[in-house]
Amino acid sequence: MAQNKGAENGGFRFTRTGSMGRQGLPKIQTHHEATSEVCHDDSGTPVKAKTIDELHSLQKKKSSQPTTPINGTQGAFAAISEEDRQKQQLQSISASLASLTRETGPKVVKGDPASKSEGQKATHVEHHLYDASLFGVSDSALKFTHILYNLSPAELYEQAIKYEKGSFITATGALATLSGAKTGRSPRDKRVVKDEETENELWWGKGSPNIEMDEHTFLVNRERAVDYLNSLDKVYVNDQFLNWDPEHRIKVRIVSARAYHSLFMHNMCIRPTAEELLEFGTPDFTIYNAGQFPCNRYTHYMTSSTSVDLNLSRREMVILGTQYAGEMKKGLFSVMHYLMPKLQILSLHSGCNMGKDGDVALFFGLSGTGKTTLSTDHNRYLIGDDEHCWSNNGVSNIEGGCYAKCIDLSKDKEPDIWNAIKFGTVVENIVFDEHTREVDYSEKSVTENTRAAYPIEYIPNAKIPCVGPHPKNVILLACDAFGVLPPVSKLSLAQTMYHFISGYTALVAGTEDGIKEPQATFSACFGAAFIMMHPTRYAAMLSEKMQKHGATGWLVNTGWSAGRYGTGNRIKLAYTRKIIDAIHSGTLLNASYTKTEVFGLEIPTEIEGVPSEILDPINTWSDKKAYKDTLLQLGGLFKKNFEVFLNHKIGKDNKLTEEILAAGPNF
Repeated sequence: MAQNKGAENGGFRFTRTGSMGRQGLPKIQTHHEATSEVCHDDSGTPVKAKTIDELHSLQKKKSSQPTTPINGTQGAFAAISEEDRQKQQLQSISASLASLTRETGPKVVKGDPASKSEGQKATHVEHHLYDASLFGVSDSALKFTHILYNLSPAELYEQAIKYEKGSFITATGALATLSGAKTGRSPRDKRVVKDEETENELWWGKGSPNIEMDEHTFLVNRERAVDYLNSLDKVYVNDQFLNWDPEHRIKVRIVSARAYHSLFMHNMCIRPTAEELLEFGTPDFTIYNAGQFPCNRYTHYMTSSTSVDLNLSRREMVILGTQYAGEMKKGLFSVMHYLMPKLQILSLHSGCNMGKDGDVALFFGLSGTGKTTLSTDHNRYLIGDDEHCWSNNGVSNIEGGCYAKCIDLSKDKEPDIWNAIKFGTVVENIVFDEHTREVDYSEKSVTENTRAAYPIEYIPNAKIPCVGPHPKNVILLACDAFGVLPPVSKLSLAQTMYHFISGYTALVAGTEDGIKEPQATFSACFGAAFIMMHPTRYAAMLSEKMQKHGATGWLVNTGWSAGRYGTGNRIKLAYTRKIIDAIHSGTLLNASYTKTEVFGLEIPTEIEGVPSEILDPINTWSDKKAYKDTLLQLGGLFKKNFEVFLNHKIGKDNKLTEEILAAGPNF
């Protein structure tokens, strides 16, 4: 007979039976009050693992990497087994990391060295160009270099959080990182190899951003970078693309030592599909980012511990002594400024958007001119925010992401950028609350140059793929703090070339006694730091394409009116938007125009929604003499800036150079 103790708990009654269990304790049966059914163990079938490592291995399933080639493709990895494809891929990476003195690549293996199950089972290869026994063997040749290849954002988050100090997840899910001592580009430490190929093609000398170095010095730095990368237990390798135009796409390989750099380039370059990786093969250009390791300051041409070196003949870039990720982005932009014009494709530092009827507009402008604000229009599709190509096929974005400034970012002013800062986005050098991880975008304690890098598809109205037809409008933006340029001017082709080469805006500089004066700033082609050839070559290509496809040039002043900075007023953004809308709609082409003095600019007499009196700057100045003096002052600054371009002739008869010069200020 069972002995009922009457113990109850809610709807269950526990009954002690007469039978005995282990260690002499009475067995207890559990009965449900309502049904008297026995409660069974609900843990299910035991897991198919004998160790915790085996259990962890069951947590991740194999990625769906295709093992068959795309129909009709004859790529480097077509029609081969998965094992052979992996081996060829690793051989290509080993070749990229090969020492030029030993003519041998490192032993490379896929997978994280911290993951035994991945590292031990992976295929490994070693790349040799010659018999390795003929050369000295280094310590790094005796070890494996683990390759973390095209990792996903989630995998890179794990790597950064685990191994890179200063990496955190913000409240919105972005990865916060630090770029070390350098929080911006180092243009004075950027070098370009001057050789037989580049000596006559690139722009050298006064005014040029290209500082020369010889090939031997480049190879010394390359060897230093490669030796450093090969000494590491693991390196990150990204195989990606530049240029959304499939006909003119460039294959790039980025070898880096930080998950931060790998995720940054994952976002900024075009991300290949698994199928596209099957036929990736040998890259067209390779970056060796050894930014954590300094260059040797005793090496010829070195002026600091930082060196960013481009070898256009070898199609390689070496980074030493700076971890600022923007060096990679802008280094590749410089490469495109060299490769694309050789194919009669114009590379442009511009924003680009497209209307619902297919009308495309290009926006050029330096910092503070409103390029990002005006090119981001919810009524139009965003093709890209920074770098583009204009080919016979139309326009295409070079990049696969956006690199936005974060200082003083707010949801009200820049909702698209604000909402894009989420999982997958890299935020550089920002400051956040140590508990909530909420970012304080007004904080400048690390740097004022805080940035966010995110895929372009994070922008809701982005056009994917990022291509469009030939532009109808080319808009040059200037923030004129002198207050003498009209809010909008229609430009001739020659004037478009002149102002494109000039790349003008004005900054406001403060002095100790509180007096502030505008300072003219000129940047050729609105991106002098990145162009490789003489500015007139890019300007001539722009003019040719505008003429061929019927595009119109516009100069839009987003700066001051009714006086210079300090006495006048900033032109209202609402008025500038009305002007841009009139350009997009085509109504401004049909307006009546008058011509200004000195610069000879054609200005409309009327624009819907814009006060007519501000369209001609002289009407807004109460002191007419002060206006004319300031106008002549600015014209003189334009002329002085243009002197550096006068000695460069285009064509045999130099007519184009003379035409461009004649389109400038005349007094």
